Amino acid sequence: MSELHPLSPFNDSSSFISRRSMIQSGVGLAVSSLLEQSLLAQSTSLDNLRIVTGFSAGGTSDTLCRRLASKMAPDYAKSAVVDNRTGAGGQIAIQYIKSQPLDGTVVLQSPSSMFTIYPHIYKKLPYDPVADVTPVSLACVFDLVFAVGPMVPLSVKTLQDYLSWSKANPQLANFGSPAAGSTPHFVGMLVGRLAGINYQHVAYRGSQPAMLDLLGGNLAAVSAPIGDVIQHVSTGKVRMLVVSGAKRSRFAPEVPTFNDLGYKDMVYNEYFGIFLPPKAPPDVVARLNAALRIALTSKDVIDGLNTFGLEALSSSPQEFVDVLKRDTLKWEPIVKQVGFSAD
Repeated sequence: MSELHPLSPFNDSSSFISRRSMIQSGVGLAVSSLLEQSLLAQSTSLDNLRIVTGFSAGGTSDTLCRRLASKMAPDYAKSAVVDNRTGAGGQIAIQYIKSQPLDGTVVLQSPSSMFTIYPHIYKKLPYDPVADVTPVSLACVFDLVFAVGPMVPLSVKTLQDYLSWSKANPQLANFGSPAAGSTPHFVGMLVGRLAGINYQHVAYRGSQPAMLDLLGGNLAAVSAPIGDVIQHVSTGKVRMLVVSGAKRSRFAPEVPTFNDLGYKDMVYNEYFGIFLPPKAPPDVVARLNAALRIALTSKDVIDGLNTFGLEALSSSPQEFVDVLKRDTLKWEPIVKQVGFSAD
């Protein structure tokens, strides 16, 4: 199966900085926290902070932004708000951030796909994924899940059941994802290959609109962050068939991984990060990074993100740059093998 399921950017343990190396513990955490608090204390709080996201309210991207906004006021800024600028699979928000002030009052929160996958699927982007942003910190990591809704018979309980149903009902075999060219999109496409079917893909402005269509019986399946799906499982209308991580998610331990089902190369994760506009001054980057590290190691933010299947994850700016560079290189052969182009 390996020829159909290329290695994920996260499948090689050396390709991703571990959570332990990002969020320090014990004495290291205490020292780091003191230094970060000292850095913030030396600066006057900004009047306002605006966290821009390219996805709609209610989804995991928006949730992360709101958790951070609540924690970064009043120490980093006296007030903080979330600005949802949806469209073009997150591109509009990135394009917007290019021309914003460099004083740390406007920041971008974005999934990694827009920087690591989009360069390989779009011949021309309205932004330069390297030159038009300043990476500040990773923010969280999460697994993806492939799930079905009321359009699919209740007798379909496993991924194999769904693949068989899809072969018998190719006209209904579709799936939605938060954006064309995103990691969830590619996972859904690869599920289609397992069935030997070219699934019809429906791109949404975030996962929540896709979930609404799934719950309404207008969409057979979704490929999305686990946190966007798991909140609807209790309704009985949504069934999670498989999770994308290397091991079962602690948020849904009953759901098998692709590895559990024998698809050893199907290991995929996604992460969100925080960016400033291009050429942001080093002192502004350092102050924002310090505030993010404090927020992302606070218990209430960690617990709040866990509720949505997100694991808090901070980093230094250089660590974030290194992860983006590494994954951009790793996605290139995957995109070529799948053969998808957004143009």
